[in-house]
Amino acid sequence: MPSRSTPRNTRRRYIILMTVVVFAIGGWSALWAYASSRAGQGIDDWRAHEAADGRIFGCGSQAIGGYPFRIEVACSPATFEFQRTVPPASVSIPRIHAAMQIYEPGLMIGEFEGPVQIGETGKAAQFEANWSLAQMSVRGLPTPERVSLVFDRPALERLADGRRETAFAARHLEIHGRPVAAEQAGKPGIETGLRLEQGSFPALPAEAARPIDAVIDAVLRGVNDFEPKPWRERVRELQASGGRIEIKQARVQQGDTIAVGTGSLGVTAAGYLDGELRVTVAGLDQFLHAIGADRELKTSPSMDKLAGALDRLAPGLGNFARDKVSANIGTGISALGQAATLEGRPAVSLPLRFKDGAVFLGPLPLGRTPALL
Repeated sequence: MPSRSTPRNTRRRYIILMTVVVFAIGGWSALWAYASSRAGQGIDDWRAHEAADGRIFGCGSQAIGGYPFRIEVACSPATFEFQRTVPPASVSIPRIHAAMQIYEPGLMIGEFEGPVQIGETGKAAQFEANWSLAQMSVRGLPTPERVSLVFDRPALERLADGRRETAFAARHLEIHGRPVAAEQAGKPGIETGLRLEQGSFPALPAEAARPIDAVIDAVLRGVNDFEPKPWRERVRELQASGGRIEIKQARVQQGDTIAVGTGSLGVTAAGYLDGELRVTVAGLDQFLHAIGADRELKTSPSMDKLAGALDRLAPGLGNFARDKVSANIGTGISALGQAATLEGRPAVSLPLRFKDGAVFLGPLPLGRTPALL
């Protein structure tokens, strides 16, 4: 006959099960306590390392939690001071929240609360950044293998004399980066990716300030770490190492104008971009009108001389020529490039050249870029 469990055997199995559960919970709790202690010590060690390089990170109130499956660190407010930049710079963030799974310690995910104040140390903030959501992920700790930043509704405002001026706004922005090894005689670097939806720069002329969508993949050769540094310091590092910005692929769309391109750019000792991209543009006429190239041509010294000479032959002939040339500027530039097709539309392929701060699309000057240093 099959044996039946006695009340004594049932109680014994129950006690054994409870003992195993208690030991499992106790062991896991001890593991979590050890991991959280290590996380706290790691933060302290990291801050000491950064302070030695002139980057001071402060935290008004720090809390570690997330039991039982995560390690969560919250800091509010957080301050960043870059003492060795010229001039020294400071960043203030209301709250940073970072989390790491116990079973996946190589991945950290964080969120930032805005608004963020940016400016020269000891002075009033010069810029303020805000967003509806800002997230960061870092894979491969302690040496990052990939870093990603994602923003919904980001906006950057310039602060001056009690006024606010929007310098940049977008619907969505993503920035990704990962280290890459040297290729043949090239230098190691960081591969970066940018995804921008409906980005605008309101300070530009009305037409040129219209929203743009952009997808850009590039490699910063001569830059090989993810240490937090101001942009100008990064540019100095790239310039000093003889590095370059390799544009692997880029697609930018503004209204009906679409441009794609590849190429390589360096940085001169004065901080200006130097190099050439090969771009293919569909809707070139709309682009030239947006940047005011037709209006610039109308008022250029060369056009003034030609119009004056024509007016001496017949009054009004100079203005007629001025209007005809500016109206057909896109056709004239297209004739100097190579005919192409882009996403099913007629297009033209031209070099986009950067030289000592000046920018040229084929033979046409587009304006100047600011120094990056």
